[in-house]
Amino acid sequence: MSVKDKKRGRPLTEGEALSQERIIQAAKLQMKENRKVPSIRALASNLNVDAMAIYHYFKNKQALLEALTCSLVDEIYEPSCDEKWQTELQKLSASYLQLLDDYPGLLTVLLSMDSVGPAEVFQTRFEEVTQSLKLKGQAQQDAICLLVDYLHGVALAMECNPDREALNVSMTSGAITLICKAIEA
Repeated sequence: MSVKDKKRGRPLTEGEALSQERIIQAAKLQMKENRKVPSIRALASNLNVDAMAIYHYFKNKQALLEALTCSLVDEIYEPSCDEKWQTELQKLSASYLQLLDDYPGLLTVLLSMDSVGPAEVFQTRFEEVTQSLKLKGQAQQDAICLLVDYLHGVALAMECNPDREALNVSMTSGAITLICKAIEA
């Protein structure tokens, strides 16, 4: 498609109007299919708009990636607290790892964000799961750091390992069980 063939600005009325939500959905799809963070140009091409049209909705690529990350983090398991806290923590952890595995590059974006929103979502859900333990202050901080550092290490290892059978989310159950025992101690 040449530059002259691209639609400039807003799409015509027969197509779906360009919006933040449409851009985020397209970015999610590209990230999942291509297994990497999409470029603005690739995203614009997919949406059949000029790359500058995306900058109308997001001031820069980092702003787009932060919005994408916030949107994805909402997909993490929401604890029901109907089961034992250990089971709920297993589900929360597996859900978070699966999200990071499904969207390669997400961990890098998450760790480089200025916003703390996604981290707060995970922390809130962790606190819901471990509420019955009545962890306070430093103990609670140490528990979440232990879990998150482990999960981020596994996510990084999975992203670097092309063999999906050699390392996957289901292999973390034993380690999460040990983390549960450490948190409970």
